[in-house]
Amino acid sequence: MPPTWIDTHCHLDAPEFAHDVDTVRAQARAAGVQHLVIPAVQVVHADAVRELAHRHGDSYALGIHPLYTPQAADDDVERLAQLLEQHSNDPHLVAIGEIGLDFFVPGLDAERQTRFYRAQLQLARRFNLPVILHVRRSADALLKGLREVPVQGGIAHAFNGSLQQARAFIALGFKLGFGGALTYERALQLRRLATELPIEALVLETDAPDMPPHWIYRTAAERAAGQPQGRNAPAELPRIAQVLAGLRGTQLEALAQHTRANALHALPRLQGRAE
Repeated sequence: MPPTWIDTHCHLDAPEFAHDVDTVRAQARAAGVQHLVIPAVQVVHADAVRELAHRHGDSYALGIHPLYTPQAADDDVERLAQLLEQHSNDPHLVAIGEIGLDFFVPGLDAERQTRFYRAQLQLARRFNLPVILHVRRSADALLKGLREVPVQGGIAHAFNGSLQQARAFIALGFKLGFGGALTYERALQLRRLATELPIEALVLETDAPDMPPHWIYRTAAERAAGQPQGRNAPAELPRIAQVLAGLRGTQLEALAQHTRANALHALPRLQGRAE
């Protein structure tokens, strides 16, 4: 029997999937992706991610992404709290997310990002939920927040920091998400990290439709020549996993078992539904 997988980060509500979302989910299931976690990026996305999770037997998270803090209303954290209260008994709701800090994209207000981040950590404490973190050139600042506002752990999504930073997240109860970025041969630091970390620290994700693996990505020159950019999808997860298994020199089935157990540990509400 082929291995089955949990995609711990998939934006199934993205506009890129609007015309064929049910087909995309069916293709993922046929490829062995048994379960998805669908994080929101804005409060207004809450209904969409919840509906998709219920329709397909998947899970969702609610949060305000740092890239969306410029357009977020000042009372959106309170609106988020109301939604979390309203759906606190929904077994499909597994985390606060996607939240965090992004110091890569220019023009974002770092103070505003930090205010939303810390307020959502407080919500994670209030509702006893793990968090799904956006980490982009912000690992140390995220860790500082977690030490000052401790939560029960969660997932550092698309992690690409140092080994020392990885160990710091792990010490705080986090698993680290790896996806399409590790399929690029030039991603030497990321590949080294994916092989040096203990297997107990890793979970798999696609971040679909973003973070395409190398077999989907098209360069600017290729796009200019008329080749369309490929769309990442959750069905790509098993092939991404094959790359990770090859890097680590481990059997695919063993990797599936470990990453599944890690996802259940990071997001306890998955237990009984994604096992």
